[in-house]
Amino acid sequence: MRVYKTAYLSIGSNLGVREILLQKAIFEIGNIAGDVRQVSSIYETPSWGFNGEDFLNACVEIQTLLSPEDLLYKLLSIEKSFGRERNETGNYQSRTLDLDIIYYENEIINTDSLTIPHPKLQDRKFILKPLADISPQFYHPILNKDTRNLLQECKDKSDITKQVKKLYKSRYMLFASLEYVAIEGNIGAGKTTLASKISEDFNAKLILERFAENPFLPNFYEDQARYAFPLEMSFLADRYQQFTEDTNQLDLFKSFMVSDYDIYKSLIFAKVTLQQNEFELYRKVFNFMYKEVKKPKIYVYLYQTTERLLQQIKQRGRDYEQNIELTYLEKINRGYFDFLKTYPKQNQLIIDVSELDFVRHINDYEAVLTKIEDFALANL
Repeated sequence: MRVYKTAYLSIGSNLGVREILLQKAIFEIGNIAGDVRQVSSIYETPSWGFNGEDFLNACVEIQTLLSPEDLLYKLLSIEKSFGRERNETGNYQSRTLDLDIIYYENEIINTDSLTIPHPKLQDRKFILKPLADISPQFYHPILNKDTRNLLQECKDKSDITKQVKKLYKSRYMLFASLEYVAIEGNIGAGKTTLASKISEDFNAKLILERFAENPFLPNFYEDQARYAFPLEMSFLADRYQQFTEDTNQLDLFKSFMVSDYDIYKSLIFAKVTLQQNEFELYRKVFNFMYKEVKKPKIYVYLYQTTERLLQQIKQRGRDYEQNIELTYLEKINRGYFDFLKTYPKQNQLIIDVSELDFVRHINDYEAVLTKIEDFALANL
């Protein structure tokens, strides 16, 4: 029976968007090398042994079934996938990613390809400082001193600065930190499907719009002029009540919230469907309500071409939607984009899913998740 072993790794980068590279590396370590149990803070330090850009460094603790040699092989493959080409001469140089094994249990290994403990860890503050975050009392099996003592005795006088941004152990933890994500889009864009998949995969509280229960909706598609105002007022009242209840009621067993709508859609649709005097009255009521509702940390807008929207609307087969016109969908699209022009850039993400099928193809679903992940890492 194979037994999990504890290993401590040092990670660093001084090229590219360093914080994102470190975070992506941690996710990949978790995917192929072992379970990431702890992650230190990020520290910025000058390059060591050569002239180059400053490094960002951190340490992680993993539980792994891999042998030390196999673990090294996996780490080298991750480095290579991030664009790192190791210098065979052994000279220091800038790199997108640097992964090193610091400790592997209490083992002492000295081969042509691998030395554990890391032979220079006691001389490098950029290793010891983050290592002290996650393992202050781990004893060096050769020097017989713990991390705190090694850090106190370290002769490295390089400046080291703790960074504000934090690293997450997994994508799951990153999504949990988002608190609330709204998935929006035109009719038939796939927002309910995507919100449901994210909820299932990341243990999120799912908030779905109850559009099918609105008694005015079938009549609206038959006679828009007559039923537009009662429809929009009915939607607004229902959305406001449901939205405030769902977003204010905490679920201790869920990591965050994801919805297939944002209440602002009420104003977008109302502007398209209502007469000007009706819309002005509607907007007064809406603005009063909107001030009270929770805003998403990330507002995701799924963009689809109107032609594909019509195709998907027909495929899902709701009778009352079959007479929706292309021009109506185009107006809704424009309404969303007008709204997004006023929305904070650091909180909005537009994803073009016109060529994606995240229902049938796992790679397309992964592509959407990666876009959300990258946006969160770069902006939040």
